[in-house]
Amino acid sequence: MSRPRRTLLPAALLLPLLAACSAPAAQAPDAATASGFPYTVSNCGVKTTFTAPPKRAVTMNQHVTEVMLALGLEKSLVGTAYLDDTVLPAYKKAYDSVPVLAGEYPSKEALLAANPDFVYGGYSSAFASKDGRSRDDLKRAGIATRLNTEYCPSGSPSVDDLYREVEEVGRTFGVPDRAATWVREARTTVAATEKRLKGTEPVSVFVYDSGDKTAFTAGGKGIGNELITRAGGRNVFADLDKAFGDATWEQVVARKPEVVVIYDYGSTTVEQKKKRLLDDPALKDVPAIRNRRFAVMPLSDTVLGVRVPTAVDKLAAQLHPAR
Repeated sequence: MSRPRRTLLPAALLLPLLAACSAPAAQAPDAATASGFPYTVSNCGVKTTFTAPPKRAVTMNQHVTEVMLALGLEKSLVGTAYLDDTVLPAYKKAYDSVPVLAGEYPSKEALLAANPDFVYGGYSSAFASKDGRSRDDLKRAGIATRLNTEYCPSGSPSVDDLYREVEEVGRTFGVPDRAATWVREARTTVAATEKRLKGTEPVSVFVYDSGDKTAFTAGGKGIGNELITRAGGRNVFADLDKAFGDATWEQVVARKPEVVVIYDYGSTTVEQKKKRLLDDPALKDVPAIRNRRFAVMPLSDTVLGVRVPTAVDKLAAQLHPAR
């Protein structure tokens, strides 16, 4: 699944708790003194051995950019590309210090012009072979790569995979202690939400990302599905065997969701998405539509990145306001 199906830059909601989960900015470790190397990691079937931390990294897609910034690695970045929405306030100063190579994905030529030694992609489309940016293409150019594990070919990513993602990036860049601190604080946030929801009956949830003739929704193979589960919901399209996919409106009606979670991004506003759902006569008897029960999540909250722990808490507050 190649996630980007959107335009850019609505306003994001603030996630102040994540500031506590971010490591302070610092100079990248010196290759001559960095410990923990050589380091070998297997990522989505690609095995790479690092003899020193990368020094000239490029990130493509917001959630992986924010992983780097959360670990204080902006000085290791020579470029970034493709925002879904506004970078978190806690990371804005660091983000502004990094060159933006393109509004969406850079061409292969623009990417190579940055002279990276490492490229970190958030979605499989970051490494599109038709654009000459496949992981094999970049390897032949002497560039190491990493793909966010949500888009590995197999498996259903979980919060544990998020922790592993941060830990492996921390090891790759020689800052395992920062990664361990972030993971410890993230676990605390997730556990607090779980404790608050203990004994709560899950509510059925339909994710409306986009779409008119069909509903583009969250399936069972992405972190968004676990986010819903941990927030006290049940994804009515958990049986969709991918992170995102299309469902028919007849299926939405048949599955009777109690809450619609709207993903906020791009040029179509939340209010426009609500109006599309509320004005559709075929949906009038769907419990969530009849009762006007909507929750809203920025898209960047719902993919495998550092926003997830606080996003679980934020969604739980919308699904179970009494808690």
